[in-house]
Amino acid sequence: MLRLTRRQWTIIFLTIIILVLSFFILPVSLPLILAFLTALSLNPLVNLLEAKFKFKRHLSVISIYLIFVVVIAFLGSIAITNTITQLVSLAENLPDYIVQINDLFLSWSNDLERILETLPKEFIDEVNTSIMSSIDTLTSFLRTNLRVERLAAFVAVIPNYIVSFIVYLIALFLFMMELPTLKVKFYHNFTDQTTAKIQFMTDRLKYVFVGFIKAQFLVSLIILAVSLVGLFLILPEYAVIMSLIIWIIDLIPIIGSIVILGPWAIYMFFSGNIVMGTQLTILAIVLLAIRRTVEPKVMGQHIGLSPLATLIAMYIGLKLFGIFGFIIGPLTIIAFTSAKEAGIIKWNLKL
Repeated sequence: MLRLTRRQWTIIFLTIIILVLSFFILPVSLPLILAFLTALSLNPLVNLLEAKFKFKRHLSVISIYLIFVVVIAFLGSIAITNTITQLVSLAENLPDYIVQINDLFLSWSNDLERILETLPKEFIDEVNTSIMSSIDTLTSFLRTNLRVERLAAFVAVIPNYIVSFIVYLIALFLFMMELPTLKVKFYHNFTDQTTAKIQFMTDRLKYVFVGFIKAQFLVSLIILAVSLVGLFLILPEYAVIMSLIIWIIDLIPIIGSIVILGPWAIYMFFSGNIVMGTQLTILAIVLLAIRRTVEPKVMGQHIGLSPLATLIAMYIGLKLFGIFGFIIGPLTIIAFTSAKEAGIIKWNLKL
């Protein structure tokens, strides 16, 4: 019979407590977790100011924190301004869009009637029934999802997001100030041998995280180049600005350029520009193929995993944890591998 030592029972007990607490606490602790991860990301810059310019810790933290806040405020103001501008423009042009869509549907209806004249009456009745059913379904969907209560509920959560963002900024500053102290307190709970193993794991995870950022950036540069060339052939006057928009959106994991090119191509098809719609569709497929084939290989080279392991980790992480699983999956495998290399996990299973 397998008998566990006191230390092993302690590890099992602490693991269970951490898992239970994580299940209840993690969902409401996202601003704090993001603040901690951001503080870790900005800490090398703080250390750089301390080493290069002999700044004290608090002065380095304040400098980097202010720069970070200014950059976030600048990017946020641009995003909000552009969003509001586009919404105002949409509201102003909405009547024209409705007229255009109505004319388009009338044209389709007339063409459909001419085509159906030569078909059997039973088939025509079946088509009309199907169309009416689709219209009723769409109307029901719009009535269900565009109710005043739903819009009010959406507006009601905005203050919560504002509070979470303020908590994030405050926690970020405090984490940046307290990181050295937190690090000392954390390692104080372990022996020198265990501390060396944990440091090996953290260094490995830092390398993986930086490699992940580099890989994403390199793949996005390929996307930028291909989209720029493609749009210069399709729509030269808007090639630069639309390529930059696609590039920025493509930096977001999973979302990709299809979010821009897909609706754009569909709009071209509906407006009757079949050629441009087809060209945009082909460009979207090419960019999607590049992203899905190049990304695992580039990421594998930069984070130390094979392309197959990287793809499997990204896919399983995405299915289990959503968009954050895109990063959590590879990090989990790297953490497990690093723990084995450091001797924290001893797995010598042979059948």
